[in-house]
Amino acid sequence: MAFVDMELYEVTLNFVEEIYRITKNFPDEEKFGLISQMRRAAVSIPSNIAEGNGRKYSKEYVHFLYNARGSLMEIKIQIEIAKRLLYIDKEEYDNLTNLTERIRLMLQKLIGSIQRKASSDE
Repeated sequence: MAFVDMELYEVTLNFVEEIYRITKNFPDEEKFGLISQMRRAAVSIPSNIAEGNGRKYSKEYVHFLYNARGSLMEIKIQIEIAKRLLYIDKEEYDNLTNLTERIRLMLQKLIGSIQRKASSDE
């Protein structure tokens, strides 16, 4: 299945848009700090999914999915920091937290699926 057909890919693109929308309201002094970090981590998620999907071997694909998951965990902490600094409200925090959990579960499911398929192909 091509990555552009996957629900996971669409959800992660929507997540990127949400991060960009929310960080527009952060203080200007965060331009090279939290804003940059959050946007970079968010963009990394669908980028790693796409890059992994373009690889020849399942093991490589899974490696890039783990990279996507690492970026997701990074942004999860950054969302917590944004909340503590009062850059986002409770509704935005809850929405982003729910999205990160949804993406995490979807990534885990895809990783498991690819690993099972790879094991059966051996």
